[in-house]
Amino acid sequence: MTYRVEFRPEASADVAGAFSWYEAQRPGLATEFEAALDHTLGFIATMLAAGRVVHRTLRRASIRRFPFGVYYILGADLIEIRGVLHNSRDPRTWRRRA
Repeated sequence: MTYRVEFRPEASADVAGAFSWYEAQRPGLATEFEAALDHTLGFIATMLAAGRVVHRTLRRASIRRFPFGVYYILGADLIEIRGVLHNSRDPRTWRRRA
């Protein structure tokens, strides 16, 4: 079965913010972040339950090399990305998105 990956607006804003920050740190670093995020999304799509349950049905998968987690919920044919958040963010941020 093929799952659609859909980003909530908040998650898209998270990615845009991280991308901008990394690009300001070093040219090309944002592209590396994007590649790592894409790898994590591919991993989630093939190993649906790989992310650890962190709150009710909300799961988190870590992004290799970057201190971020992808927060997602599994639906019948959908992987809904609720957030892409830095690991130091207040847990209330991702709990509100559950």
